[in-house]
Amino acid sequence: MTQPTSPSPPPPPPPPPSSPAGFLAEVKDAVTVRAALLLVGVLVLQLAFITSYIGAFHRPEPSEIPLAVAAPVRPVAEQSAQQLADLPGTPLDPHAVPDEAAAKAEVENREADGALVVDPAGTTDRLLVASGAGASLSQTLELVVGRAEKARGRSVRVVDVAPAAAGDARGLSAFYLVIGWCVGGYLCAAILAISAGARPANSHRAFIRLGALLLYSIAAGLLGTVIAGPVLDALPGGIVPLWGLGTLVVFAVGAITLAFQGLAGVVGIGLAILLVVVLGNPSAGGAYPYPLLPPFWRAIGPALPPGAGTYAARSIAYFKGNAAAGPMLVLAAWAVLGSAVTVACAVFRRGRPGAAVGSGLPDGAGPAGGRAGR
Repeated sequence: MTQPTSPSPPPPPPPPPSSPAGFLAEVKDAVTVRAALLLVGVLVLQLAFITSYIGAFHRPEPSEIPLAVAAPVRPVAEQSAQQLADLPGTPLDPHAVPDEAAAKAEVENREADGALVVDPAGTTDRLLVASGAGASLSQTLELVVGRAEKARGRSVRVVDVAPAAAGDARGLSAFYLVIGWCVGGYLCAAILAISAGARPANSHRAFIRLGALLLYSIAAGLLGTVIAGPVLDALPGGIVPLWGLGTLVVFAVGAITLAFQGLAGVVGIGLAILLVVVLGNPSAGGAYPYPLLPPFWRAIGPALPPGAGTYAARSIAYFKGNAAAGPMLVLAAWAVLGSAVTVACAVFRRGRPGAAVGSGLPDGAGPAGGRAGR
C-alpha cells in the first residue's frame, strides 16, 4: 500500500525590491542581455557620429582644387598654371586651357571648380568661380588665388559664373534637401520593419515593401522639390529633374535599409544610419565640398547616397544638369543593390520557418520558437 505523498513546500518569496538582491533581480528583468548589447551598439554608433563629423569639419584645408588657367598667349597660361601648382601644400590643381571660353566652359560643366583668366597687358586678372557649387569652395578659391596673385604683384577680380540663388546664400539648400530625402528613406524602411517585422517572410512580401517604398519615394521626392523650389524659393532648377532625383535618393536609401534589415534584423537600421548618417552626411560635400575635406571623407563621399545626391542636386539647380549622370548612376546602383539583397534575403529565409522574423533574434530564439514574419 503506497503512502500518500506530502505536498511540496511553497517556493520562497522573492526578495523585496528594496534589498540589494531584489534590486539586482529588477535590473536583470528590466534590462535583458540583448538590450544591453543593443545599448553598447548605440554607444558605438554615437561615438562614431561624433568622430566622423568632427573629423570631417574641424580643420578644412584646400587640396588640389581643379583650376583652369587661360591667357591670350598659351605660354603665359602655362607659366601661370605652373606657379600656382608650386604653392606650398598644393591647394590647387591648375591646368592651362586654350582661351577664356574654354575656361568658363570647364567651370560650367563642373570639370573645374574655378578658372583664372590672365591679362598679360595689365595687372588685374579675373577669377571665375561658381558659388552654386558651395560658397565655402568659391571663397577658398578667392583667398588662395588672391594671395598667390598678390605675391606676384597682381590683383584679381572675382566673377561668379554660377551664383547661388538669393534664397540659397551659402549654397546649402541642395545639401539639406538631400539629407531630408535620406532621412525619409531610412525612416520609411524602419517603420515597415517596426510595423510588420524586420525581415519579410517571403519574396512576395519583399516586393510589396519595395513597392510601398517606391510610392513613398515618389511622393517624398515631389513634395521636397516643391518645398525647396516654389514654396521657399531656395533652390532653382526644374521641378521634374529634382523630383526624379529625390525619388531616386529616397528609394536608394530605403532599399539599403531594407537590405540591412534583411541581413541583420532590427540591427540593420543602425547599420543604415552608420552608412548614410555617420559616414555619408559629413562626406557629402555640403558645408565643405570635396576639395576641402580630409582625404578619407573626400574619398568615400561621391560613392555614398548623400554625396551623390548633393552633387547631382547642385548640378541640376545651377549647372543645367552637367556632370549629374555619374552621381545618378551611383544612386541607381545603391537602389538596385538594396532591392536585390532585400529580395534575396526573403527568398533565402523562406526555407527557415523557425526564424524570429520580427525581433532580429537568431532562429528559434523568439517565443515558442519564433513567429512568422509578415
